[in-house]
Amino acid sequence: MSTIKHPVGRQSSKVYRRRRLVVGIGLLAVLVIIFFLVVRPGASSGESNSGSPAAGSAAATDTATDAAATPVPEPSAVDGAPCDPGQVQVEAVTDAVRYEAGQQPQLSLSLTNTGTNACLINAGTAAQVFTITSGAETYWTSTDCQSESSDSQVTLKPGIVVSSSTPIAWDRTRSAVDTCDAVTRDGAPAGGASYNLSVTVDGITSASAKQILLF
Repeated sequence: MSTIKHPVGRQSSKVYRRRRLVVGIGLLAVLVIIFFLVVRPGASSGESNSGSPAAGSAAATDTATDAAATPVPEPSAVDGAPCDPGQVQVEAVTDAVRYEAGQQPQLSLSLTNTGTNACLINAGTAAQVFTITSGAETYWTSTDCQSESSDSQVTLKPGIVVSSSTPIAWDRTRSAVDTCDAVTRDGAPAGGASYNLSVTVDGITSASAKQILLF
């Protein structure tokens, strides 16, 4: 049997265009595959090296800001610590306001802890000073001729008033350290004269003076 052979020669332009199209599509497919391998679209931002330090820096800044804005609490007072002078109220106390001739004013004091914790204070006679004045003149001071004195640590509980147990009598005379051995001393004017008593305990002075009248 005879075989029919197709003639070999230059083919039509359609054939060449078809071949170029196939080759172009193949190149395009290769480029797309390379792009996906290198760029990796869709990867999370957390995997990016450039994003992580920024997030960490922001967190560190927030923490530093919070620490700076939060005040450090001061240590609170504890029971048994020395009393804060600003939290102790000292008050001068007398047994009367008006004293007739021959009556000697009985002087004492009271202490009040205005703080929130119990504290210690030296309330002994060595730490007490009673002073009587009239106008700008000092007439009598308990320590001028004090013969005996002692220290006494007293616990002041918050809000509890503590009073001296034994009052000091004022003999209605002027006092001075150089008149302690004198038989007589000058008497303080009477006839309705006004005097003020102030008290100091352990360096803390009464906020106001107590007024008395001598007749």
